Amino acid sequence: MLKALLIATLLLVGTAVLADPADEVRCREIGFSVAAENRDIDRFRSFIDSDARFVSNGVTRGVDEIVAAWQPFFNVDGPAIKWRPQFVEVRDDGALALTRGPYRMTSKDADGNPVEYWGTFNSVWQRNSDGEWHVIFDAGNNADAPPDPETQALLEADDNC
Repeated sequence: MLKALLIATLLLVGTAVLADPADEVRCREIGFSVAAENRDIDRFRSFIDSDARFVSNGVTRGVDEIVAAWQPFFNVDGPAIKWRPQFVEVRDDGALALTRGPYRMTSKDADGNPVEYWGTFNSVWQRNSDGEWHVIFDAGNNADAPPDPETQALLEADDNC
């Protein structure tokens, strides 16, 4: 009886430990944003694959180049950015994933007035040999107008990670 109870307990614990890959990626994406929100450059760096590519007006390659390009977001008086995944898709083999969602960037104009910019990001994540997800490609585009209220609400929702 005790042996059966022990086996059942181990099976339940083992099942609880195994997370849904989409949830893992969603939480990694949110953690990546939170690192930028908190201006924690070392934590931000830890999410980026050593061979990553970020695309905007040009292409930045590798952790050092990407972090250098993002440096303004880590300055105390620099712009602030926040993003959240709206969509998460993981390949069946569990090796690659795509995240997509809204971002909001805030800064100040020449007169010190707040300015808000919205857009959409796309990130490709890869599960590395260490078993952890790292971003390998990232790109975003600016929006002409803020997204609908439901999409904006993603940035204020409880993250549950």
